Amino acid sequence: MENPLSIRDFRRIKSYKFNTEGLETTTSNEQIATEKLVEQCFDRFSQLIAMDPDLPNLQRESHIANLEKCFRGLPEGYSSLDSSRPWLVYWILNSAALLNHTFTDTQKQRTVDFLKKCQSPIGGFAGGPGQYPHLAPTYAAVNALSIIGTPSALEAINREALVRFLRAIREPNGAFRMHIDGELDVRGAYCAIAAAKLAAIPAEEFEAIFEGTAEWIASCQTYEGGFGGAPDLEAHGGYSFCAAAALALLGKPQVCNLRALLKWTVNRQMAFEGGFQGRTNKLVDSCYSFWQGSLVVVVQTLMASVDPFAKTPTTRPMFYSEALQEYILICCQRPSGGFIDKPGKSADVYHTCYALSGLSIAQHAEFNMEPRVIGRRCNELIPTHPVHNIPPAAVAAAYSYNRSRGQTKSPSQETTAEIEDIWDDDSERDK
Repeated sequence: MENPLSIRDFRRIKSYKFNTEGLETTTSNEQIATEKLVEQCFDRFSQLIAMDPDLPNLQRESHIANLEKCFRGLPEGYSSLDSSRPWLVYWILNSAALLNHTFTDTQKQRTVDFLKKCQSPIGGFAGGPGQYPHLAPTYAAVNALSIIGTPSALEAINREALVRFLRAIREPNGAFRMHIDGELDVRGAYCAIAAAKLAAIPAEEFEAIFEGTAEWIASCQTYEGGFGGAPDLEAHGGYSFCAAAALALLGKPQVCNLRALLKWTVNRQMAFEGGFQGRTNKLVDSCYSFWQGSLVVVVQTLMASVDPFAKTPTTRPMFYSEALQEYILICCQRPSGGFIDKPGKSADVYHTCYALSGLSIAQHAEFNMEPRVIGRRCNELIPTHPVHNIPPAAVAAAYSYNRSRGQTKSPSQETTAEIEDIWDDDSERDK
């Protein structure tokens, strides 16, 4: 065998399947049905590995071909995501980067030109040309432009306008709305902070914009240990990642209970399936391979920074990395390209991005050590940044380049009404 890492004994782990304890519920029935589908994948794999002990294989070429096809034009089924087009760009670009695939210079420049059309005159990026700016596509667009990494891509980010937009959607308590008069949740804080960091917003401006944000995020931690989208909401893997990543970028991890967060997160890994669930008593989902897997790495790192003498191990991740890789490669990989949520689902670029991101985290989560890769060594992916989820080299290059562009012009403290006037004036000119 190329690799000494062993696959779990799938006959033995059948005892880890869900125990109803004599009480049947809708939730337990869904869990049992999912486990049956996963078990079929494991049983089929057990027969195949008897003939080829180097399995499982990452179907790299199939995934690259699928991404190239999607980059040229997405199927009609994606039309419902018209207001999320920067996300589609980011998911495809990041998936390709993890697979060590580069698009042509022409493709990349066309992407830059498109994302510039999504940038709003009032700052930030919209889900598509002519739409209102929103923090989610702003985060996606900044990530996508950072992955491309050319001067034209990085200079496409209007830093002064971004600051103006962030001020307009900031609440007095440090929370952020997703857009003007929009919903308020932890995603907003994370998206705002991550975009501001990659754009290298000057420290003084950054501190002013995010004053009180760490404390507001801390108020979203639940009795379980994870974070909800807002205070008093259920703990959720995506929001918990956003919270921990935001606190890491702010340099204020001490405001929350990190040990409770770590305990909640590691308990979201499913004993039989090997993948992660997003919430207590929910089903496994490949996208949480990143949201929860990276969260473990981030929290362990934060705990070490707060208490360097803590007994929390920082060289090994506190999740079963090989089991996570098994779930992704054996149960969620389509031979024709792309990844799925769970057996029985269809492939899409969202789950492709976050399944690959989780696979990368699982392979590279051991700090300062060799990657742990199941199957052939060629299954190894490029590392991803556990906070930004783009290649670490792209993070460093974007921050360095944007910082070299000098200070942003300090915007006046516009009110939301004044921001809307800018939008209205620009819209009239477009007519």
